Parts: sequence; structure tokens; C-alpha cells
Amino acid sequence: MIRGVRGATTVAGNDAGQIALRTRELLKILVEKNGMRPEEIASAIFTLTTDLDAQFPTIAARALPDWKDVPLLCSREIPVPGSLGHCIRVLIHWNTERPQAEIRHAFLRGASHLRPEWAVRVPGDDDAQEERRLL
Repeated sequence: MIRGVRGATTVAGNDAGQIALRTRELLKILVEKNGMRPEEIASAIFTLTTDLDAQFPTIAARALPDWKDVPLLCSREIPVPGSLGHCIRVLIHWNTERPQAEIRHAFLRGASHLRPEWAVRVPGDDDAQEERRLL
């Protein structure tokens, strides 16, 4: 059975290093919370808001141990007026027998207010609140 695992995070600006760092942070949290192994992942789709184009998040994902063979795709978010900017989202398709209610999603930093029930606090969250205020 395939389950979807959702995650999102934000960066302060259009910086390749920040996009890579926050992508790896998000994936590590999702993997740890769910006990996923790369060989169980069918694929992952990343989206970025239109203000981010300095780096593909898939490059950061492929750098993680054993992720080089996971099919990955990047796309753009729909630019809805007033929506959160500087945002990286991911939908992981995971082969698991776990019931949907046991899947743990993670929305970090400035993205935490998009799905408060899935918010995960990380070091530097005070900085993320400041980022969200400025966006």
C-alpha cells in the first residue's frame, strides 16, 4: 500500500545553500518520525514557490544516504495571491502497511502555520517566526 507523507518548510531567501539545508532538515525529520527507509519510498514530489529558483531541492535529497535511486521531481506551486512565499513542500509516496492515522507529517518553520496540527518545532523556530512576519 502507498501512503502520502507531507512536509513543508521555509527559507529566508532565494539561496541555494538554504534551500539545500532546509530540504535535508525536512526530509530527515519525516524519515525519523515515520521510520522510512529509502528503499520503501516509491517517489517524492517537491514544489517550490515562484520566488525560489536558486537550487533544486532534489539535489539535496539525492545527497542523503541511499536516496540516489529514489525517483524525485520538482515543480512550481500555483502563485495564489497572498500565499506563503519562500516555501518548499514535499509529498513522499511511501510503501508501507501503516494505517493513514499513524503517518506523521511535518510542517516546519514559517510553514508551520499552514497545518498547525502537523507543526514540528525545530531549533531556530524563533527565526522562522521572524521570517514569516517579513514575508
